[in-house]
Amino acid sequence: MSWGTELWDQFDNLDKHTQWGIDFLERYAKFVKERLDIEQNYAKQLRNLVKKYLPKRSKEEEPRFTSCLSFYAILTELNDYAGQKEVVAEEMGHRVYGALMKYSQDLRADRKHHLQEGRKAQQYLDHCWKQMDNSKKKFERECKEAEKSQLTYERLDNDINATKADVDKAKAQFNQRTHMVDESKNEYAAQLQNFNAEQWKHFNNSIPHIFKNLQDMDQRRTVKLGETYRSFAEAERKVIPIISKCLDGMVSAAKAVDDKKDSAIVVESFKSGFDPPGDFPFEDLSQNLSRTGSDGTISSNTPKGERDAAPGPRPDPKHTISKAKNKLWLFGKKPKAPSVEDYSHLPPEQRRKKLQQRIEELNKELHIQMDQRDALNKMKDVYEKNPQMGDPNSLQPKISETMCNMEKLRSEIHRHETWLSEVEGKQSSRDRRHSADNHHHTPQGRESPEGSYTEDSGQEHHPPQFHSSPPQPGQPNADPLEFDDEFDDDDPLPVIGHCKALYGFDGQNEGTLVMAEDEVLYIIEEDKGDGWTRARKQSGEEGYVPTTYVEITMEKNCKGAVTYI
Repeated sequence: MSWGTELWDQFDNLDKHTQWGIDFLERYAKFVKERLDIEQNYAKQLRNLVKKYLPKRSKEEEPRFTSCLSFYAILTELNDYAGQKEVVAEEMGHRVYGALMKYSQDLRADRKHHLQEGRKAQQYLDHCWKQMDNSKKKFERECKEAEKSQLTYERLDNDINATKADVDKAKAQFNQRTHMVDESKNEYAAQLQNFNAEQWKHFNNSIPHIFKNLQDMDQRRTVKLGETYRSFAEAERKVIPIISKCLDGMVSAAKAVDDKKDSAIVVESFKSGFDPPGDFPFEDLSQNLSRTGSDGTISSNTPKGERDAAPGPRPDPKHTISKAKNKLWLFGKKPKAPSVEDYSHLPPEQRRKKLQQRIEELNKELHIQMDQRDALNKMKDVYEKNPQMGDPNSLQPKISETMCNMEKLRSEIHRHETWLSEVEGKQSSRDRRHSADNHHHTPQGRESPEGSYTEDSGQEHHPPQFHSSPPQPGQPNADPLEFDDEFDDDDPLPVIGHCKALYGFDGQNEGTLVMAEDEVLYIIEEDKGDGWTRARKQSGEEGYVPTTYVEITMEKNCKGAVTYI
């Protein structure tokens, strides 16, 4: 349906309609702009959220638990999801908002041009109408003047008193007016004909053509809106497959959570390498009580085997129980161990991990120094070939310093590797001793001050005996059934060497021995692989001291004597 034929007289309304169409298009463009701003802000907030919860530490320091790795995978997928939202915003901004704003400018220019043509045509038609109307009014005036002159002529011609000259003058004037009426009539007829022709042309050619242009412009606007509606939806539809992959990745990360694997990692990360403490023996505190029954025999609830044992000094129950509680430090707060360079204060498994970690750090530092050395040597070669660029001798101090740092790092690596091989060797030896004792079905040994169980293959296979305090010179042996942290024979252990304290040790843990720097102690039991050596003071007090805190000299005539430095 054409606007020219149906709306030929609605120029003003079409003017308003086309203006409304452009305003509506720009309103939709504003909606798209606000929508893409929402997408951009959403993507920005998602990226900030991911950045907030991503770990700040390096990957080497991150937990290896599947639950943590899955969460970090979800964060990565969410970051990709935010990227797709940015793609949506960019697509809307370019293909929808930008296209609409450019098209709006073109529409305004086309509308202005078509309306100007319509106004010009209307103005020309109005001009033709005015000319026709003026000629009509002139023709009307001339007719009235001619009628007056005709009445004057007829009155004088019928008047017998009028002179011939007056009659002739009135006749000539009447004839002149009649001639002017004929001219104005012809002019009016010509203007009327011209106006009718222009009016037909205006309403049948000019206006339909202008209105058709306006109609085409409005239809193109409608089509453009439909296209941008689709582009608005397609901008998000295109990223749905990628967003779906991101969500699938999150689901896969959730399925990758493995509770058994995480539990195994916990065991691997925190196991100390120590064996759990052994069973506590029954301690009969009523063995010194004699009860006389009616038959004159001793009545007691003491087990028969223990009832026959010879009476001895009664142990102090408070002292014994306190030692037992301190031994079970895994249920409470473990006392802080002294920090040493070789990590000998740590349990074997933890010490091995710390040494391996330190060796990796030193190797990284060594590679950095090597790269720096190579860069300095290359710069020195450039300076030697091109003296104008710099003095090669100025780089020699830095090269020497780098080489010195490399030697120090190599020395540190060698030291830590030696300690690591020592730990691994002791652990393998300890495993062999543990396997041998299991074969005899009667494991004998001792506990270290930290609660580790270390087997001693040199002890006899008989039930362990306990004492509540170290034996003193000249004092009788403790009761065989008395409970203490260590398994010892009744006789004091012989001296197998001596040691000199390199550092002071406070001996806060139960079973350890306080020593001052440069103090000389007797060695009564060497290190069994747990990092502790049993020593005795000149006063007779016994206990364990860290092996790395003392300089040990073993007696040459003692079996298995070893010197530790």
